[in-house]
Amino acid sequence: MSVIKKREKDTRQEITEDAILAIIEKQVQLRKEAAEIYQAADRLELFEKENEEATILQEYLPKKLDELELTKIIETIISNTGAETIQDMGRVMAKLKGQSQGSIDMKIASNIVKEILL
Repeated sequence: MSVIKKREKDTRQEITEDAILAIIEKQVQLRKEAAEIYQAADRLELFEKENEEATILQEYLPKKLDELELTKIIETIISNTGAETIQDMGRVMAKLKGQSQGSIDMKIASNIVKEILL
């Protein structure tokens, strides 16, 4: 993938597996956003192309945790960090991101953390 090669060239270092997963995840997100824009503009051929590319890229990512598993992990982190209010959300999300290794949808995780801490 050219984005990975470009990042290696720019940093002049070999990229870690976690960084590669982050790059792929970002590319999936970009394609999904582009697909939404194409769908809204009634450009179905481009919409389908972007969705197909996102689907192919997702095959290289680890399976995402479901909400129940994610909630259990978040509750454990909240308990371990002593988080009690929404002001502690950044601390919880930082711990969660460190554990994710591409298996956590951070947008869903953010909503769960907000729900618990509010």
